[in-house]
Amino acid sequence: MRFAVYGLGPIGALISKVAIARGYEPIAAIDIDPSKVGRDLGEVIGIGEKMGTQVSGDPRVLYEVKPDLVFHATGTWFHSIYRQLVHAIDSGADVVSTCETLSYPYYRYPELSNLLDEYAKTRGVTVLGTGINPGFLLDSLPAFMTTSMAILEEIVAVRSLDASKRRAPFQKKIGVNMDPGEYKQALASGKLTGHVGFAESVLLISRIAGLDVDRVEEGQEPIVADESISVNGVEVEKGKVIGVVGFGKGFVEDKEVIRIGMKAGIGFEDYEEIKLLGEPEITWRSTGTHGDLGTAAVIVNMAPRVLDHQPGLVTMADLVKAGYHIV
Repeated sequence: MRFAVYGLGPIGALISKVAIARGYEPIAAIDIDPSKVGRDLGEVIGIGEKMGTQVSGDPRVLYEVKPDLVFHATGTWFHSIYRQLVHAIDSGADVVSTCETLSYPYYRYPELSNLLDEYAKTRGVTVLGTGINPGFLLDSLPAFMTTSMAILEEIVAVRSLDASKRRAPFQKKIGVNMDPGEYKQALASGKLTGHVGFAESVLLISRIAGLDVDRVEEGQEPIVADESISVNGVEVEKGKVIGVVGFGKGFVEDKEVIRIGMKAGIGFEDYEEIKLLGEPEITWRSTGTHGDLGTAAVIVNMAPRVLDHQPGLVTMADLVKAGYHIV
């Protein structure tokens, strides 16, 4: 696979490392950071050797090199990365993106999704948005687990993670050390995002498992420290935000059939837990999944499936199949 990476922040750099380790060939790299433009990709991502590919600040480099696939990692909101996706499509490359709202784009962006889907089909290109969450842990994984259910009543999936082990940008987006009122205002205004993807995960579960959800609810709130703490060098004062907790729910005729939740904070336990209620009842629990490396792995692992898939804008529901339909 000859690939390009679009966006060389921490996640884009990690995706590049994983892809190179797999033996894929980097032929283009794009970033707007002046400190990265003009430098060798290997130097920028810190692998200790040069790749012979210079980082460009101009996405039109894709038209010259024509990669098989573009690994895209620049933003959360579909509307803000739309033009970037068009550049990739125009080069004839398939795309796998980390954009959270692209994981189920028809929920927040129905018109833009239809537009991109049609454009990708005219160019013979496939576009997928995915990642560890949304994309896998709280959606594809629990949905696929329903294959072993005879009768399914409800899916409950929860993720908890220790934000002290995560990058500073992640801690910032969940409001660590902010005043609770200030953080709520930042969430409401869109200045900070918290976790994005609760609704997308609910709808991915619905599509993969065939639950036909007709209504979705989601929300999140800051968690306040009841005492001052210090974990892994991260200090939080009493009364300040220590993390965030959120949920997504899916209903069929006012009956809750899907419930997902995530809590992320300094010093929290790392785990994922999935409960499938019905016959037989199943509970699965992990000791936690590495968020950044997990995202890079999902992105790179889905690339061959995207290359083999028919053109258009697709989701994990098109690539992951389960054998259940709710009774």
